[in-house]
Amino acid sequence: MADSNVLNPHPPEFDQFLYASVGEDRNGYVVTVLSTLARLGLDPWKEAAELVTLERDDARARLGELLARFRDVPALASDHGRIARDLSQLLPAGPTSGALQRAASTVAGDRPGTSRAIWAVFAIVFLLFQMFIVGGSGSGE
Repeated sequence: MADSNVLNPHPPEFDQFLYASVGEDRNGYVVTVLSTLARLGLDPWKEAAELVTLERDDARARLGELLARFRDVPALASDHGRIARDLSQLLPAGPTSGALQRAASTVAGDRPGTSRAIWAVFAIVFLLFQMFIVGGSGSGE
């Protein structure tokens, strides 16, 4: 049977947290946790998985730090602590499901930039193969 998570590979346990509102931006649009984390340059699902591995108070403190850095929602400037407290209650209790467990373990073992470095090595090897083995056009052979 086909995997039901093909179109959405992210754990659904994070949905309530990631799609929760952090407030309205200066244009009156609702901004979600997912959007906030993405605008901060973070992977929302990895960040959520990392928050789940922390104790509730530590997760709330980390989330508060992140929200304090976000300037697009004016209400966060003065109220990020309360909002972080409310949002941390939406996090799953802990890595209980298989998908959530994998997401949390991926965060611990992931190194930023690793996949880029691997792709760069593959590209270099491919170019060298093209140059030395296959030869360029007009090589006469």
